Amino acid sequence: MSFFGGGGAPQQPMQPDPLFAAQTEMEMYTVLFNKLTQSCFKKCASRKHKEPDLHLGEMSCIDRCVAKYMDSQELVGKVLQAANEKQAAQQMQMQQMQQAMGGA
Repeated sequence: MSFFGGGGAPQQPMQPDPLFAAQTEMEMYTVLFNKLTQSCFKKCASRKHKEPDLHLGEMSCIDRCVAKYMDSQELVGKVLQAANEKQAAQQMQMQQMQQAMGGA
């Protein structure tokens, strides 16, 4: 029995369920789209209209709003990915330390 882990057979990493991953991704895109739509519509086209179509100024406002929103989401995604990679590296290092101490 090792000091850190309790011994036994090594655990295999869980394989992600592709259906669950697809559903989660779809839910994330739905939330993103709904927030983007609500935010940009409120900023650019919330006035009451008599015309069924957007004016040129409203369309360009929405284009800029969507671009900025997507850029910010991409930046947040990169920061989270870097944090996840750092955490995974730390976990790997901890496992290597545990194995080194268990084997000594």
